Amino acid sequence: MGLFDKFKEVTRKVSEVEHNIYHEKRDYLEIYERNLELEKEIAERTEELNDANKRMFTLQHIWDMMNSSTPLENVLEAIVNSTQGELGYMHCVIIKKCTDEDGEFMRILAQSNDALIDRLNSLIGPPGIQTRRLNYASESVFADTMRQRTIIQTKSIDLSLEAVLPDLSKEIVSKILSNQPIRSVIVVPLVAQKKEFGWFCVFSAREELASAEMDFLGLFAKQIEMAITIADLFQAVREQAVTDALTGLYNRRYFEEALEKEVQRAKRQKQPFSIIGIDLDYLKKINDTYGHSYGDLAIKTIAEVLKANARSVDVSARIGGEEFNVLLPGINSEGAMIAAERIRKSIENAEIDTVGHITGSLGVATYFEHSENVEELLELTDQAMYTSKREGRNRVTLAKPISETYWQEIAVNTFIDILSKNRIPKAKHLSKELCQKLKATNKDEVSKEALYTVADMLTKIYNPMHTSGIIKKKVQMAVSLAKRFDLPKEDIDNLRVAVLLYDIGNLMLPSDLLQKATPLTDEERETIKNHPIIAARDILKPISYIQDVLPIIEHHHENWDGSGYPNKISKEAIPLTSQIILIIDEYFALIEQRPYRAKLSGKDALEIIKTDMGKKWNENLVREFISLIEHDIV
Repeated sequence: MGLFDKFKEVTRKVSEVEHNIYHEKRDYLEIYERNLELEKEIAERTEELNDANKRMFTLQHIWDMMNSSTPLENVLEAIVNSTQGELGYMHCVIIKKCTDEDGEFMRILAQSNDALIDRLNSLIGPPGIQTRRLNYASESVFADTMRQRTIIQTKSIDLSLEAVLPDLSKEIVSKILSNQPIRSVIVVPLVAQKKEFGWFCVFSAREELASAEMDFLGLFAKQIEMAITIADLFQAVREQAVTDALTGLYNRRYFEEALEKEVQRAKRQKQPFSIIGIDLDYLKKINDTYGHSYGDLAIKTIAEVLKANARSVDVSARIGGEEFNVLLPGINSEGAMIAAERIRKSIENAEIDTVGHITGSLGVATYFEHSENVEELLELTDQAMYTSKREGRNRVTLAKPISETYWQEIAVNTFIDILSKNRIPKAKHLSKELCQKLKATNKDEVSKEALYTVADMLTKIYNPMHTSGIIKKKVQMAVSLAKRFDLPKEDIDNLRVAVLLYDIGNLMLPSDLLQKATPLTDEERETIKNHPIIAARDILKPISYIQDVLPIIEHHHENWDGSGYPNKISKEAIPLTSQIILIIDEYFALIEQRPYRAKLSGKDALEIIKTDMGKKWNENLVREFISLIEHDIV
């Protein structure tokens, strides 16, 4: 090979090496560029993943709040602040679409706390935007999103602001938006349970809305709609728990809770409050004459009257049946009587189709003035209401303090309470008749006769041999005996009531046991010994205004020497009024016919009583009792 040929060969090899190097460099550059693109893509995907994680975290936080008892306003506040803070928006707000007599408008429910809103409020002046009535324009981004049910992004921030606050000058709008990084507003319509609720709005520094961001905001809106739906369901359940279904008023449960809170407030602030009790007159007559639908209409009519006459702080409730209560915070008896009379007139003036006019009987009682015991106050309200019924209906009666209430009023209302609430199952068949007898009376003497009649009829249930008129004699004898010991009027009045009620516990015992002609077993005797406890604790204890009567009844079988029952107390530990009942009960038991023996004469009965002086009774009590019988004072 010549020199020239060698040179060509070397040149060829050099070219081949250069060619290989070039291709390897190009491959390397391609790999490098691909790596750069891959790194960029990884960074983008990582950023997207971080954003997705933030969004998922935000959604999880909101979901947790939605599934708790957190109020809706707190959930919405969390949504706007999370969106603004965690997802990088400049400002977030949830707006509700509202309607009133002046038309449609918008109101801010929640907004993020940031410099933008502080700047806006400082420029528009008080009140701040959150408390303002915002204009709803049919030609606006808000109306467009709601009509189209789609998310809209607008760069015309000034026009959006002018639409909701048309009174703002362009100069103020310009100041609000100047030197702000906001480039667009994204408006998302909110529709909960197929009803137009409002909008979720975010203020963004970006002019364009990415499809992923659009999808996320749509998902976020669904969460807001779900939160609204859940809140509505919670509210509906709560209202059902505290609201009367027929009238829409509060129910007894809510009234009692409100009353308990008001008692604490009254004690703390040393201010009275009053209760008005209302009872619809002649509901039974309305039901019997026109049908129960008209009875319900009458009840709803009273409810509407109460709603129309109530202050925002008053609590009107349907307690049950045709009975209502109104709690008047901070109102004394004078103010309550004025309010009650206004309610009475409104009820009387209301006219119902077919039925015509209706009326109500009302009672008023005031905390501090009539009683500082809330249960007693409610009972006094009921007593005053029943007094209105007995005295002719369609009137208002102010309660008397418990010390000034006539004993027969207490007794009448006690019997009505026992009978109307079926506290004694055996008397259920007579309850309606006896209640009518008691409610129909309107004079003191007639009221007493009704009481004696009712007590006699109840006694005949467990003692068919009972003679009518005996209860009246027992009361008269007890009063005469008590006066011999100079007992105060309050004690004597309590004794009158106790004489009417002391054996009522027998109505809860087996009838065959009380009428048994053969000797009782030990077990049967122990059962009968329970009747004072049954009367005092089971039947009468729920009635707060006769609590002073209960010890008299509970101890009326205690003996002077401690051999009695149920507590085996003795001597002065036994109320004198209980001893009076015991000796009178023994005397009449001896002179009345019994299944297991014939009746005794009065003289023989007194001889038996004498033998137990110092054992069953105080000796002074026996002497005064014998003197009373022998002189025929009764």
